[in-house]
Amino acid sequence: MLNFLQKDVDISHLSNFKTKAISKYYFEIAFESDIPKLTDIYDFASKNKLKVVIVWAWTNILFAFDYFEWIIIKNSLSWFNYDINTKILQTYSSEPVRNIAETLEKEFWQDLWHRFIWLPWSIWWGLYWNAWCFWLEMENNFLDTTVYNISTKKIEVLTKKDMNFSYRSSILKQSKNYFIISVRFDLSKKIEKYSSSVDNIKFREEIQPKWNSCGSFFKNPSKEKSAWFLIEQVWLKWYTYWCAYFSDKHANFLMTSKDNWDYKDLLYLIKKAQKEVKNKFWINLINEVNIITN
Repeated sequence: MLNFLQKDVDISHLSNFKTKAISKYYFEIAFESDIPKLTDIYDFASKNKLKVVIVWAWTNILFAFDYFEWIIIKNSLSWFNYDINTKILQTYSSEPVRNIAETLEKEFWQDLWHRFIWLPWSIWWGLYWNAWCFWLEMENNFLDTTVYNISTKKIEVLTKKDMNFSYRSSILKQSKNYFIISVRFDLSKKIEKYSSSVDNIKFREEIQPKWNSCGSFFKNPSKEKSAWFLIEQVWLKWYTYWCAYFSDKHANFLMTSKDNWDYKDLLYLIKKAQKEVKNKFWINLINEVNIITN
């Protein structure tokens, strides 16, 4: 047993759903100097046949268990710097994107990431999913990232080509081999798939609900058929199962109305939405939120 691993830690607050969850082993990476301990943790996990799951700030996950038999690592590396001359943004991986976007506008008059204001992502999650908001994607201004390679146990730098970005995906999702330490973005030019004039702040104030949620739960199958539209068409908007429900404001927002509630209610609604949409439209709804199980 590693002496820096905590035992039986309540991790309910690490998911925005806030369902009750306990982890048998837990470690928080607060400083870069904690990175070398990853080698010991993964060696310990390998010897004891334990699974390791990494979570981060504003994490977009659903804990589908009451007691996690394995190891949770919390990434708390948070800090960023913007060079107003080079327009290079350097940030730790657990820094909330909305903090960066707001600071860039208020202090540096840099509005390129305006659409990311109020988004509940960390930089890590944004890269993991190649997250986007009104067609502005995380990959657009990405330069490189410094990572800990779990297989080689070395610090490496991944370029944009290495990241293998695609719609809602990247090498981080395709391979669990990397712990993201820091990232660099070039914010000198706006790059987007489609232009958008949507007022992001007004949209989120008026359209998106405010309760325990991880934002949009399912991927949009296409630009023409969004997940919220499909869920509405099968009459699940505002559909409630105990304390879990699809929001009446935005049907693709899966919500809980209480803290420390049962994850099984959420799983019931997820499966119901997938089944109903499949039966009516022959479309598979794929979740964006990571569902962590034992």
